[in-house]
Parts: sequence; structure tokens; C-alpha cells
Amino acid sequence: MPTATGQRQLPIGIFDSGVGGLTVLKAIRELLPHEDLLYLGDTARVPYGTKSNASVINYALQASQHLYGRGIKLLVIACNTATAAALTTLQDHYHPVAVLGVIEPGAKAASEATRNQHIAIIATESTVQSGAYEQALRGYNPAITLSSKACPLLVPLVEEGWLSGGIVEEIINHYLQPIFAQDHKPDCLVLGCTHFPLLRTAIENVVGKNTCIIDSAASMAHLVEQHLQQQGLVNPQQGSGKLQILVTDLPNRFLRTANLFLDQEETLAAVIEQVDLTHSNIGA
Repeated sequence: MPTATGQRQLPIGIFDSGVGGLTVLKAIRELLPHEDLLYLGDTARVPYGTKSNASVINYALQASQHLYGRGIKLLVIACNTATAAALTTLQDHYHPVAVLGVIEPGAKAASEATRNQHIAIIATESTVQSGAYEQALRGYNPAITLSSKACPLLVPLVEEGWLSGGIVEEIINHYLQPIFAQDHKPDCLVLGCTHFPLLRTAIENVVGKNTCIIDSAASMAHLVEQHLQQQGLVNPQQGSGKLQILVTDLPNRFLRTANLFLDQEETLAAVIEQVDLTHSNIGA
């Protein structure tokens, strides 16, 4: 077992089905620049949102086992679908090492931001069907009106680097128009997938600037900071933390898309490694 000092110097592990979780990585890096970060994008099996719960749980166990095998002090599930399906399983599997998911901090931020108590949620099919956001939001305010919509085409758009333009906005409008055409329309929109913040400008063009848009990246970063402080796990190093990125397929494609939004001092290609999760020992 690492010493207390050794534990503090371990990286934070973060995983997602593809590039979307880099929004969470970026927020953590900006808030906690001294922390080492180890990111895994399961690009071979993206998107998770159309898969069965059993498949998502299996993928999440394989990804987390790989990260733990490399040595991490905290696991962040930077994927709403995996959080909804597998958070409890991973927390039980890796206790007492903490596992944090993105749904709770996003729901908390939305419950604090809404003024008219009507919140819209867009997410993958699996996340919407799970009801995880509804459960979390009603835990803060049972009287909140919720309008949820699965938007399965948005993740492929992001993965292909289609982040703006008329076609993108037309697809977004197709999903959101029925919700925002209501007399009592939402004043707060939760981006219930970590891919969706990359479409924020296009979404704002559809719903208008007066709609408060919530993504869980910043809230997740603050939760990570709080946990590290409470557990005495803040990295004591003074320099910038190291970044390593793992992908399960086509690192060049991942690199092309990641460079669209991740401000990076070093060359991303130098920190990307392709890995195989299919042989991960999830019983460890």
C-alpha cells in the first residue's frame, strides 16, 4: 500500500465512453492544476447511451479496473450514462476508495439555478430511462417540474466533431422545440451527457440566452476538490500536474476531436496511449 504521501501523489482517474469526459477533465485541471490526471476514453465502444445497463456496467468495471491497476487515489465517472447505471456497483466494488459520479453535482447546481422551478434535462436514452436525474433533483425539491428528452444523435455529432452550424442546430431544435414551446417553459436546461457541453453554443442558439444551461463539469471539479481536501489527498507538488490519456480505439480520431476544445500546452499526441480493456480482470 502507498504511504499517505504516496497516496496524495497518485493521479485522479477519470473515465468516459469517448471525448465527452474531457469537459470534466478540463474543469478539474483548471481548478486543481497541481493534480496528476489519468483519463480513459472507451472510444472502441462509444456511445454507451444506446447500450443495455448490463453492458454499461461491464464496460465501467473494465475501465475502472484498468485505471485502478495503474494506481489512482480517486475515480471520477465522467459519463452520465455510466454514473446512472454503474455508480453504486463501482462504489461497492472499490470501497473504501472513493468513486464520484457526475449526476449528483449537476442536479444540485440545477436545483439552485432554476427560478421558475421548471428544469429540462437532455441526455442519452439510458440516462433518461434510468430516472437518475429526476430522482436526484426531486431530492432537492420535490415540487420541481421536470421535462426530460433523450437526444441520441448528439453524441455521434460530437464524436465526429460536428459542433456548430445549421444542421446541428436543426437536430437540436428537433429535440428541444416541444419542451420549450410549452407555456410554462423551462428556465434551466441540464446537459445530462458530458458530450453535450461541446454543443453549448449551438444549444444556446436554439433555446435562447435567457435559459440557464447547466453542465456538471464545473460542479464535478468542485466536488473532487472538496473530497481531496476532506480526505487529506491533495497533491503537495508545486508544479503543473501530469496528464495521460488512454483510449481503446483510433487514437488519431480521438486526437482530432479532442483538439477542438481541450486547451493543451503539450502536444496531445505525446500523452495518448491505446489500451485493450477486454482482458481486464474485473474480479480483482
